[in-house]
Amino acid sequence: MPLAKLQFDTTKCAACEAVSCLVGCQYMDFRDTDEAKKEWQKVIDNQDSTVLRSCTTCYACEEYCPFGNHPFYLIVERQEEKGILPAPRPIITMWINQCQPVGKFIVGKVEERALSYCFLPHLYALVKGKLFDGIAWSGIFGQEFFCNAVYLHYARASIIKDRLPMVVENIKNQGIKELVCLHDECYGTFTSLASAYGIDVPFRPVHYYEYLCDRLRELKDVIKPLNIRAAYQRNCSARLCPQTDHYVDDIFGLLGVERIKRRYDQENALCCAEVFRMAKGPAFADDVQRRNLEDMVEYGAEYCVFNCPACWDALADKASDRGIEPIHMIDLCKLAIGEEQGLRLSESGAEV
Repeated sequence: MPLAKLQFDTTKCAACEAVSCLVGCQYMDFRDTDEAKKEWQKVIDNQDSTVLRSCTTCYACEEYCPFGNHPFYLIVERQEEKGILPAPRPIITMWINQCQPVGKFIVGKVEERALSYCFLPHLYALVKGKLFDGIAWSGIFGQEFFCNAVYLHYARASIIKDRLPMVVENIKNQGIKELVCLHDECYGTFTSLASAYGIDVPFRPVHYYEYLCDRLRELKDVIKPLNIRAAYQRNCSARLCPQTDHYVDDIFGLLGVERIKRRYDQENALCCAEVFRMAKGPAFADDVQRRNLEDMVEYGAEYCVFNCPACWDALADKASDRGIEPIHMIDLCKLAIGEEQGLRLSESGAEV
């Protein structure tokens, strides 16, 4: 079976005067639109461009493009074609091998509506209590259901094109009609990445923020407003589904949480930067993390609310060191209804 082909319209780029995908980038310095146009045309024409080597794989240009034309996916394809590695080869090989679908998976009592744990064991500690009554045991986990979006970080679009159709088929074969995705990576895969490659998704992806909003409204009588100020750590894969960002405000509103207005949020958000550490080195990654955390402190954040387990691993203890309480979005909801948190930090900063 031939691999799926990226649906990319060059005429949309020709009509774009702003070159938003590059000019908006926080990690490449393209303030000159003429230079940005020149370099982006090189990418389109499959020529060598500084973009291919400078890209930090933050996904942001997917959100910046006003046409939904998937500039980041094109960058990934060009990097792979030219053998430009955004991470060390052993790490890329490890990810390709460890997530290969080889029949290792866990399926709960799956019903038409199910949870996707993808391949993230962190999530098991979170999915407990009143918030998940009636659905916690209807879930799928493992390589056979792994969304594969992580290979965007490693310039391996070919792996996604090869494996994603099988993943979609595996989910369909479980009889799932609605899949509640517990991570942006999965939701973004099924709503953006799949469509970009013309892969049909025969079930309805539901972002777990939408699910939480519905459950919190059902549990409104037991919510005790938290009356706290929080920074939101928006992860890289949220760039694939920016339409879900309003749910952060909706959930915060239901919980009595103020989302502080700061420099590095929403479209201007900074990544956790751990993936940058592999490609750009520790000094680059440390600087991004420092700016992000200092921004939280400057604007008076009491809590840092996480969505992504990788962001948690990279930043939770560092936020705590600065006097900011790290908390996952699900645990924030649990806090408001008087339930115990699933992800916590020990004195050493390790998860317990």
